[in-house]
Amino acid sequence: MISEKAGISTAAVSMILSGKQAHRFSQESVDRVWECAREIGYENRNAKRNIVLIVCPSVINPYYATLLQGIELKAQEAGFGTLICNTYWDLRRERAVVDVVADPRICGTIFAMAPQQPEIAAQIARKLPLVVVADKGTAPKLDTIEVSNLDAGKLMGRHLLSLGHTHIAYLSTSLNRQHSSRLLRLEGLRNVYEGKGVIELLTKDIDSTKELSTVEIEHTTGMQLAHELLDTHPEVTAVVAVNDMVGYGVMDGLTQEGKRIPQDYSVAGFDNIYPSQFHGVALTTVDHYINLRGQCAFQLLKRKLDGASDLAVTHMEFQNKLVVRQTTAAPRLRP
Repeated sequence: MISEKAGISTAAVSMILSGKQAHRFSQESVDRVWECAREIGYENRNAKRNIVLIVCPSVINPYYATLLQGIELKAQEAGFGTLICNTYWDLRRERAVVDVVADPRICGTIFAMAPQQPEIAAQIARKLPLVVVADKGTAPKLDTIEVSNLDAGKLMGRHLLSLGHTHIAYLSTSLNRQHSSRLLRLEGLRNVYEGKGVIELLTKDIDSTKELSTVEIEHTTGMQLAHELLDTHPEVTAVVAVNDMVGYGVMDGLTQEGKRIPQDYSVAGFDNIYPSQFHGVALTTVDHYINLRGQCAFQLLKRKLDGASDLAVTHMEFQNKLVVRQTTAAPRLRP
């Protein structure tokens, strides 16, 4: 029946569904066969379930690349393969994950970010083991490897206040409930600065199409917002970028305008991705132990695959660490 619906030979259908020599066929043919198989409710009971599906927004940002590396390290050690599904923050792509997990080779799923549609993750979790790597409290009913971005924001706020920065700016890509970490970092800063200073907010909305088509989108956004900041809020002495990638753009934007870092402007970010330690960057940031969280995400999933009880939901929280480098210092003297 699948052969007739897909217009492909029975032998080809058998190889695609079994995963044997599937590379011989075009992706279009493979997708068509699996679509027909799902339509008729086909299930290959002989297929070996040893592939972990990883759902993430994008692998361009070293944050997600580092997280995926941690997951894949432990997966490989345990004899599992991985399949990566990039959503680019597109709700339709996230919904399509439900179809992907129908592949009988998929044994479990790891969301590298908080699901934008929790009902989708819940639907998958009813069929297969699922683990989320996300902000504390954003996935209360799912097994989660957590970090508190609220506390990360507070860490950064206290650091800048201790240096004497009472007028700062928070520069961010799309700021909405679908991006909880960005909101929580801002909330943490505001908690520290309440009654003690001023925080200017500059953001730029980026849709999923732009995210997909522009590799350097976060760096470009940081540069654009830095130029806007100089035009609108010259009194600011320190800039907190929503993440390190945006922070690099901010640094380039400021230096293009002849500003010195940190003599004229302090700049900081979040994530402590590996380029932040480079001598020419040396960005002050907050470390979330990204690779280690990825490793723990797979280990938690493996426990569930090995038959750990589903009576309790596991939440493992990692602490944040402030990493002070050369991009933050005391504020410049006001004229």
